[in-house]
Amino acid sequence: MITDYKKHDLYGKTLIQKIELAPPFKFEFPITQQACFLYVKEGEAEYQIDGEEIEVTANYSLLLNCMNSGKQVRNSKSNSNCEIVIVTFYPEILKKIYERELPKLLQKPKNAISNKSSEKINSDFLIQKYIEGLLFYFKNPSLISEDILVLKLKEIILLLSQTQNSESIQLILSQLFSPAAYTFKQVIEANLFSQLTIEELAQQNNLSVSSFKREFAKIYRDTPANYIKMKKLEKAAELLQVSDKRITEIAFACGFNDLANFTKSFTSRYNVSPTNYRQQLNNSQQL
Repeated sequence: MITDYKKHDLYGKTLIQKIELAPPFKFEFPITQQACFLYVKEGEAEYQIDGEEIEVTANYSLLLNCMNSGKQVRNSKSNSNCEIVIVTFYPEILKKIYERELPKLLQKPKNAISNKSSEKINSDFLIQKYIEGLLFYFKNPSLISEDILVLKLKEIILLLSQTQNSESIQLILSQLFSPAAYTFKQVIEANLFSQLTIEELAQQNNLSVSSFKREFAKIYRDTPANYIKMKKLEKAAELLQVSDKRITEIAFACGFNDLANFTKSFTSRYNVSPTNYRQQLNNSQQL
């Protein structure tokens, strides 16, 4: 359960977020076409990738690439609250703030042979101090400016380049600008919230529609239409909880091109309309 949520935007996109969660919790953070640095300030969280469960405790962090949309951090074991800070990397913003040349960390490594998608980053004193600086601005939002956000974005890039994980981090972040040859599953997850048709998704994987559906069923044990629809609704439920966006904006952000269809699908899935779902959440947090 989310007990507190704050964010700051840069050039119209969410750059940094602070989320406080009470266990048991599940926080889904779709990041299609982006990457993010997720830092656990207090408590602990779990993240699963390729069947492996990664535990991230206080002062440790994760770097996740743009192929991880729909992933989530969760905790059903601990009794303590969790506080996480997320910095999101958008290729268009990075290109804008580094006008002349991207730093080495964002450039494709020579002899790169991996499309690595996540890296757990060990506790680092300088990164801890960086997070403390971000928390200061969350406590004093009136001091935030566009220039400060640009500086904080450049600062985390510099700090990540100096960690012992820098080679793996470069592999991940460089994919924002030089995409690797992605697997079937990565292509699906990258386009979960797009407007692509089943035919277009099949083309993305160089498969016929029939072959695509067989491969999809083998991996996800579901039909493409049903699986993608459920993921879109899960994302919508998350956005209704953590954002103040209008219902129409959320519907389009989650890949629905018709508000009536979204409302009907959401009500069928959660047994309550999007509007009432948000109201129930607000009421429960006020108790």
